[in-house]
Order: sequence, then structure tokens, then C-alpha cells
Amino acid sequence: MHAKIENIILGVTDVDRAKEFYADRLGFHLDVDHQPNDQFRVVQLTPVGSACSITFGIGLVGTEPGATTGVYLVVDDIEVAHADLEANGVTNTGIQHFAEGGLVPGVDPERRDFMSYVYFDDPDGNSWVVQEAHHRPSTAPDA
Repeated sequence: MHAKIENIILGVTDVDRAKEFYADRLGFHLDVDHQPNDQFRVVQLTPVGSACSITFGIGLVGTEPGATTGVYLVVDDIEVAHADLEANGVTNTGIQHFAEGGLVPGVDPERRDFMSYVYFDDPDGNSWVVQEAHHRPSTAPDA
């Protein structure tokens, strides 16, 4: 079987607050905001560069607020991603990496793939993990 994950349903208590968080604070692209009546609304957003979207709204099945955990956003520079979260007021754990005994503060010293993380929650408690992979050092000349 050849398959792709293209959409994850999130439960939220306030659709407009969630839309603001994901679009304005995380920079996700707003794909759809459709409300044909008061009993149904669907909002779909996609992280820039991703083939997988998130959806939330009113009248969607199986969407307990805060029940979605451990969704990964994979980035090529964890420091840039962390700075973006901080600049947009997203409360997070700071950058962490695995060492003997568990997670410790800071970027993985060897910048190994899948070893540096930042954790955060949306306003409803749905949890996210930012993970670094395929890091390439800056090629910009020294100033």
C-alpha cells in the first residue's frame, strides 16, 4: 500500500481562537474556512511546505479538545523555528536534545537528525513537537 497522511483533525473549544493561533502565530496557510450553517464549520490550514493539513471546526466527529498529542513539525533549523515560536509568543519548552539520562537543554551538539526538539501546546492543549532533521549550516559569509 502506498499512502500519505494529508489531514489531521484537532479538537478545539473556540474555532476563531484556534484559527488565529495556527494562522497568525504559527504561520500556517489558511486553506478553507467554510460554514454553511450554525451547526457546521470546517477550517483547514497547512504548515508552509507541508503536504499534511490540520482541520478543526464545529460539528466534526471525534474531536475532543486537547486529545491530539505528539504531532511533529519537522524543520531543518531548530534554532530558527524556536526563534519564530518565541517571536510569536508561543509558550514552549525551549530547545532540548537527548543525552544520557533523558532530555537536556540545547541543540544536539552533533546536529544529528531527529535529536533536537521543541515542545508546545495549542490553546486547547493539543500537543506539538518541533523536530530538526537535515540541518545545513548557514553558508552566509561572515560579516
